[in-house]
Amino acid sequence: MLKRIVQLFFIITGGALGILFIPEIVDLLRLQDIAILDKSYMRALLGALIFFILTFWLVDYIVDFIHWVEESLVKAPVTDVLFGSFGLILGLIVAYLVVIPLNKIQIQIVNTVLPIFLTILLGYLGFQVGFKKRDELVSLFSMPARIAKKKGQEDEAEPLSHSLKILDTSVIIDGRIADICQTGFLEGTIVIPQFVLEELQHIADSSDVLKRNRGRRGLDILNRIQKELAIKVEIYEGDFEEIQEVDSKLVKLAKLTSGVVVTNDFNLNKVCELQGVSVLNINDLANAVKPIVLPGEEMNVLVIKDGKEHNQGIAYLDDGTMIVVEEGRNYIGKNIDVVVTSVLQTSAGRMIFAKPKLLEKAL
Repeated sequence: MLKRIVQLFFIITGGALGILFIPEIVDLLRLQDIAILDKSYMRALLGALIFFILTFWLVDYIVDFIHWVEESLVKAPVTDVLFGSFGLILGLIVAYLVVIPLNKIQIQIVNTVLPIFLTILLGYLGFQVGFKKRDELVSLFSMPARIAKKKGQEDEAEPLSHSLKILDTSVIIDGRIADICQTGFLEGTIVIPQFVLEELQHIADSSDVLKRNRGRRGLDILNRIQKELAIKVEIYEGDFEEIQEVDSKLVKLAKLTSGVVVTNDFNLNKVCELQGVSVLNINDLANAVKPIVLPGEEMNVLVIKDGKEHNQGIAYLDDGTMIVVEEGRNYIGKNIDVVVTSVLQTSAGRMIFAKPKLLEKAL
């Protein structure tokens, strides 16, 4: 259909140009003897025929170019298109105002070439300024709302259920995000960027078996979230071609949409905090919901291996918390009652130190 429209445009353009310029070509080539060219409809037909023949070479290139422009606009974020178009319009308005006094100058090059050049140049500059300054323009437009809020005007806060939760690759592969969504603790809309899906697909197609299994697990988790869980899921089709790193793209997307990045990547967590982007870390959540153990409490554990120090034994709670049992090496493979002596919180998680209850009684 698009190909036919382009061909029709060429035919109409060729007919119009034939009526306008064929008489001049006839005079230039001294073809006045051809009487048929004196008729307007014949000139239009000849021009249309010439341009129709040209479409056999040009139409495919033009259609491909239109499709490329369409795909680029569809993939671009709405804010990029909006502010780029706004800058383009302003640039064309400025170009029109500048060209008006130039038309009064009686110099042919100034009247013809210079207006076209200025229109193209100012339109391009306007688009680039609007596109590259979009973040500052958004901040400028939102400034009155912030000022009003500082003066004490009450603004209705957006409900938590309407906020966007943007998933990164690591948290999808981890898999716990599906269980969190199923329990209902994570509200709002889950956003899965297209560039994250592409990274997952790249990992799933890796020649390394471990990476391939991780990528496929991530894709399975996404299918579960989208098909089995009662939570809204959206795919963000846009991309930031000027940014190479996926983590940087996530931060950029969170800034544009005022969304929340969901991750278990420690480095991405810090980057989000430095750039003022809200972030939810699954590891922080897991550490926060672990049961609190106080010194002096008793518990029954299974000692499974020896520790690094002399006569130490190692046990684990159901949530993966490691328990170092002093003098517990002799109880490997046995369930024993222990008494907690101290608790150490590290960046890797919580570590509990204990000693056998029988030893406590003996002391």
